[in-house]
Amino acid sequence: MKAMILAAGLGKRMRPLTLSCPKPLLPVNDKPLIVYHLERLAAAGFQDVVINQAWLGHMLPEALGYGSEWGINIQYSAEEEVLETGGGIYNALPLLGNEPFLVINGDVFIDYPLQNLSNPKGVAHLVLVDNPLQHPNGDFGLENDLVVAQAEPENSYTFSGLSVISPELFHRVAENGSTPGAFPLAPLLREAMKNQQVSGEYYAGRWCDVGTPERLATLDATLRAES
Repeated sequence: MKAMILAAGLGKRMRPLTLSCPKPLLPVNDKPLIVYHLERLAAAGFQDVVINQAWLGHMLPEALGYGSEWGINIQYSAEEEVLETGGGIYNALPLLGNEPFLVINGDVFIDYPLQNLSNPKGVAHLVLVDNPLQHPNGDFGLENDLVVAQAEPENSYTFSGLSVISPELFHRVAENGSTPGAFPLAPLLREAMKNQQVSGEYYAGRWCDVGTPERLATLDATLRAES
């Protein structure tokens, strides 16, 4: 299975830190955030990794190279403009192939054992976590291993940013015959949920949406205390 790390965002909530550095390269315990993903992917047996790049994108290959440090092969999917999550994945499909692939947001920290991920039962498999303080109402519900679009807050979970996606999810986009440009992933997932095509699981381990300087500092302090 190939893997994709989403790393092209502008990081507006992380400014001023991201005015001179893409968010996935921000250091956590003296290591770029994205390197934790690369290390875990390599340890789990992944060999081919695609990283999309837009905002200050040239800094990613300059810092990471092409994967030799971790014994993996890194390819970069360049975006002339930020294509959002859906558009970024769609743009990278020629590099990802015809089989399901892992996708992980470059601005999250998660210790999920990546070797446990398997192909989705439908077109996507999502890893869900407890709702954080900044997102109390969550994103989706989980019923009998299927992800549902609607759930009461007390029965909802937050999408961790870690998933396995089949290229089939994008077939309807491809049918239009034109380049779709920037678009979000969530509407495609919600449409697939209506047809019970999105499986999911709950993960109780460590997860952090490193979306603000405050959360970055908290994670940094936690990892330093444990090292």
